[in-house]
Amino acid sequence: MKYLQNGGYNSNPYMRASLLLTVLLLAGFVITNFLIFFNRMGFSLESIASYYLGNEEEYRPARSLQSMLEVTHGHLPMMALVLLLLTHLAIFAPLSKSAKYGCIFASFASGLLSEGSGYLVRFVHPGFAVLKLISFAVLQICLIFLLSSLALFLIRSWRVSTHDSSNDV
Repeated sequence: MKYLQNGGYNSNPYMRASLLLTVLLLAGFVITNFLIFFNRMGFSLESIASYYLGNEEEYRPARSLQSMLEVTHGHLPMMALVLLLLTHLAIFAPLSKSAKYGCIFASFASGLLSEGSGYLVRFVHPGFAVLKLISFAVLQICLIFLLSSLALFLIRSWRVSTHDSSNDV
């Protein structure tokens, strides 16, 4: 992280390449998030509730607590690491303090709500499907914003370092 804070990544093409490729892979992560959500649940409140509560017409059983816990067990640490990485890197991007705080809070809160709202739909009330949809959308917006901010930051720093090195000749 000292390379980001002190700008050392500007002179290290390996660091820039690694960070930019990380951004590209995580962009694929966001795309697959949308595709999985759409294929499993759809984007309507009825289809989200049906996913968790089951659907007799489609011969789909309600989600069991065990299956939901297994999914959550994998999602929570992965989302924590992805959000930690992205929000930590975004700290060094030229954003205002309020934008940084907002991104950090919104990312983690929407990630937690996105995971927890499925339990609310299944075990409390189907009306929580709206929370599932909104928290998913906010999380994806946060991820896209963080990835875009980081990509722009890296591209601008690459242009500056390329411009600076061409002046050295």
